[in-house]
Amino acid sequence: MEDDFLTIALPKGRLLPDSLKVMALAGFPCDIREGTRKLAHETPNARFILARPGDIPVYVSYGAADVGIVGKDVLIEEGRDVYEILDLEFGFCRFVVAAPRAFATEAHLAVSAPGRVCGRIRVATKFPRVAETFFKHRGIHAEIIPLRGGTELAPQAGLAAIVVDVVSTGRTLRENDLVVICEIGTSTARLIANRASFGLKSKRIKALTEALRRAIVAQAGGKEVVPG
Repeated sequence: MEDDFLTIALPKGRLLPDSLKVMALAGFPCDIREGTRKLAHETPNARFILARPGDIPVYVSYGAADVGIVGKDVLIEEGRDVYEILDLEFGFCRFVVAAPRAFATEAHLAVSAPGRVCGRIRVATKFPRVAETFFKHRGIHAEIIPLRGGTELAPQAGLAAIVVDVVSTGRTLRENDLVVICEIGTSTARLIANRASFGLKSKRIKALTEALRRAIVAQAGGKEVVPG
């Protein structure tokens, strides 16, 4: 008999409020308070665990969580073997390449016309996999310097000339006199599932997916389309 009790991994931080809201609309409410230190929460139909965004794909890929919510940016960077089920359409941000305003023209040239620039470019980022792939595809010799945070400081400190980061409003870049020189891609929150769980608990996961899909439509003010 199929075990329909789900373990759902939710990300701490900026995606948590919207994650809780859409889960409640889908019929999976959980009374999690912002800033709570309690990391596991039981409800009648699910067990919720809170984790750092970068750890969500790890919990799901190893089966410690059946499903999880994570930003596409983190999903790409982690490269874990999980099943991406649904775009939840919140938490929009952009992957960008940015540089100090005074260096913007030279940096844009280095990225758009790499053949004209000699030497290796140093790039600071919290997303080394994404950055390495981007520059490699452009044939640019880039030394990728991984950082855990505060990439905006790297040019000021002389650590790197260019940064790769995710931005939503771009305010932090502007406050540090950085400008976007090109966009790599965009990201929104995604529902992901463990591949084994998707088989063993398919009814429950598919029901959750459809409930979330309806919640997204409702939030957007649209009308539910019922297949004929």
